[in-house]
Amino acid sequence: MFSVRGRTGHLAWYRTDEAAAEVAFLHGFSDSAQCWEPLIGAMPGIRALAIDARGHGESGLPEEPVSYTAHRDDAALVLSSQPSAGAVIVVGHSMGAMAAAYLAAARPDLVRAVVLEDPPTGPPSVQQSPRGERQERAMVMPGWLAEVRALEVPARIARGRAADPDWPEDELEPWAVSKGQVNPDLFELPYRDPRPLTDLLAAITCPVLLIHGDTERGGLISTEYAERCARAAGGEFQAVHIAGAGHSVRRDKRPQYVAELTSFLRQHS
Repeated sequence: MFSVRGRTGHLAWYRTDEAAAEVAFLHGFSDSAQCWEPLIGAMPGIRALAIDARGHGESGLPEEPVSYTAHRDDAALVLSSQPSAGAVIVVGHSMGAMAAAYLAAARPDLVRAVVLEDPPTGPPSVQQSPRGERQERAMVMPGWLAEVRALEVPARIARGRAADPDWPEDELEPWAVSKGQVNPDLFELPYRDPRPLTDLLAAITCPVLLIHGDTERGGLISTEYAERCARAAGGEFQAVHIAGAGHSVRRDKRPQYVAELTSFLRQHS
């Protein structure tokens, strides 16, 4: 799907064609930009840009604390380097959704509208240093990721298929490959806690679509929390619950996800 590949600083990025992108995609933790290809392939004609987050895919990893502020600035750096067609719609999943929210709150000149696929909610309150800085803590590689990384790609695919038998087959290989691309040095760096999602939404003035699944299937956003987000939102806000989906909504229920995303893109392109 990605015919144009490039690098801006430490960041690898990919576009579907030479024309300026209309939609930018930010992936979740341990995924990569290539994990968006199955979705983009299901949406013919979309002009897309996808970015490998620092420490993921083919991007480098600066020796500095890991934070959503850094992810925000990375995305802004790449978007600012692209052929300009004005502000874009930014779609993010999980970690990438939180980065998209940070970006939309801080850079309305770059973001026309934003789609948040099951973002983390952030802490209800964040400890700060006496100087007002958010506290840093150590990151730890999740046990499941260490186990998957120890396998060869075919075995990772088999494990993914067994864990999520309802995922489309084309989701499994990019998911499996991306796990081996995560830079283990990421877990040697301090992690800076984020702002609560509701605080970010209060600062976003562009249209927001929040897509979430079921918490009992691993989703991070409950219906009650989505209602809190709606009350906190500073601009146009819509929440869509896709029943039967978990944290990876687009993988669990692709047709329903594509329908919601396509409708939103038509409204705001």
